[in-house]
Amino acid sequence: MRFLRSRARLQHTVWTMDSRARTQLMLAGTTRSARERTPRLDTAIYGYFNYYNKMVSLEAVTEPVQLGEGPHWDHREQALYFVSILDKSIHKYDPATGKHTRSVLSDMPGFVIPIEGKPNHFVVGLKRRIVEVEWDGKDGGARELRTVTEVDQDSGFNDAKADPRGRLFAGTMGHAYAPGKFHLKKGGLYRMDQDGSVKKLVEGVDISNGLCWDVKEKAFYYADSLEYDVRRYDYDVETGEISNPRFVFNYAKHGLKGIVDGMTIDTDGNIYIANFDGHQVLKVDPREGKLLQKIRIPALQVTSCTFGGPTFEDLYVTSGCMNTGTEQPPPCGSTFRLRGLGVRGLENVNVKLN
Repeated sequence: MRFLRSRARLQHTVWTMDSRARTQLMLAGTTRSARERTPRLDTAIYGYFNYYNKMVSLEAVTEPVQLGEGPHWDHREQALYFVSILDKSIHKYDPATGKHTRSVLSDMPGFVIPIEGKPNHFVVGLKRRIVEVEWDGKDGGARELRTVTEVDQDSGFNDAKADPRGRLFAGTMGHAYAPGKFHLKKGGLYRMDQDGSVKKLVEGVDISNGLCWDVKEKAFYYADSLEYDVRRYDYDVETGEISNPRFVFNYAKHGLKGIVDGMTIDTDGNIYIANFDGHQVLKVDPREGKLLQKIRIPALQVTSCTFGGPTFEDLYVTSGCMNTGTEQPPPCGSTFRLRGLGVRGLENVNVKLN
């Protein structure tokens, strides 16, 4: 289906219901009232709700894609980059202009991250290759310049981020032979240093996800999604080495459904977990293993999140709209922006690469 590119902002709506009812009201297909309020493909959801005594705004800022993933806020450009894996495309959202642009690549990308000191250059995970791509952020025109490295034949990149020193931590999963179906225990976690050398850190993974760091706590948070848990590793910022893994947050113990997907972290050391197949982002204190808040999102397949904006107070949330037996109508597949949560994130780090 070809999505219309123009968007018209809906009239601002102030809700007075409890938060669960408010967010359910925005979900397509839940009730007759909800269906009547479901936006067309050329509109954006926009509304306010009272969230823990804070007035929070929620907006779908992009049109839907099949499987949005890997949001990265480029502080220098004040723009958000992300991928749509099944559409084989990389994307840019510029909040100053409201423009959402994209470019199709030769294969399915798992992530897109700017290269430090090289404007318009990115590292992109294409299947099992890490590729340097040049793109000016306009529709079309991305060029694959070179393959930096490639990994095990039976896996493909699913998620990646740069650590606080600019090293690329990139996770893989087994080959997907159908939507939502893939070979198990074929993935791993790799670290690529500035000189392009690669080290395998973790093996025997189903789906690599998560990835965020707390330098103060000397912690690295990571997830193999089908463990339904979050791992904490000891992290050495000087060397990039990780060790001593243990579980810090379990879905079943908190009565949660769905799986662990992408993560981000705020300045208080709390992590935000995209709850795929759960309609929400989870705010968790990983030091105590406590579920602090559930942030309802009007899409079932919530895939990842990151903080952005001039002061890192906006939470951007990517999502998918894959039909795995149930249709996922708009706004599913959109990237959402939440403002007014009362927290601040950390700057996303660009990759350092010679």
